[in-house]
Amino acid sequence: MLLEIDHLCLSFGGLKATNDVTMHMEAGKINGIIGPNGAGKTTFFNQISGVYKPDSGTITFDGKRIDGLKPYQINEAGIARTYQVINLFRKMSVIENVMVGMHPRLRSNFFDSLLHNKKQREEEKNAREKAMELLEFVGLEQYANEQAGALSYGQQRLLEIVRGLASDPKLILLDEPAAGMNSAEKVELNTLLRKILARGVTILIVEHDMKLMMDISDRIFVLNYGQKLAEGTPAEIQKNPDVIAAYLGGDDE
Repeated sequence: MLLEIDHLCLSFGGLKATNDVTMHMEAGKINGIIGPNGAGKTTFFNQISGVYKPDSGTITFDGKRIDGLKPYQINEAGIARTYQVINLFRKMSVIENVMVGMHPRLRSNFFDSLLHNKKQREEEKNAREKAMELLEFVGLEQYANEQAGALSYGQQRLLEIVRGLASDPKLILLDEPAAGMNSAEKVELNTLLRKILARGVTILIVEHDMKLMMDISDRIFVLNYGQKLAEGTPAEIQKNPDVIAAYLGGDDE
């Protein structure tokens, strides 16, 4: 297991945003998280990535405890993420946005940068080459020197994913990457996720597009009111009566 989450709890006042959630996720898989609005999906992501500290429970990544670590420490450990709301440096170039994502892996210090010495120049050259390779990977290389804010909405979503990949993660958390995409862009995203998996990066994705989730996921976890409602293959989840009731508003009878 690459990511092991055991009995995770987090409350905001009297609201239990995450209530005793346990999920174990294998490396080399696409793991999906679904659930109705307000189910606690993004809050769950925020705990994994260090935005929120759990009240109790453990998060173990690649054999090491990460619950309670700062976001930058979790990123250095090998977890990258994207957000529901696009969070790019809009006035910076596309390639500069990707290079920002490499920061946890760069070794030049303040004085290297100040002096612009050989070590810093070589590292910057290598970072730029790697950034261009990643842009080619998603088909954005022709926009490398344009401002990120000039890209279309779907292209900005792709750029966020590329920036996450720039830190060489073992696991990437994708928070509604298909939001706002048209049908053609969603097909391209489906293909891209499989290509990312082929690079050796495990994927954990939250998404409301059920067709995409059922097509792409190896295993799906369902959250409802902060609790894990079900887990299984896409076929099992589609037939689960508790999941159907949660989405359609049915009762338990």
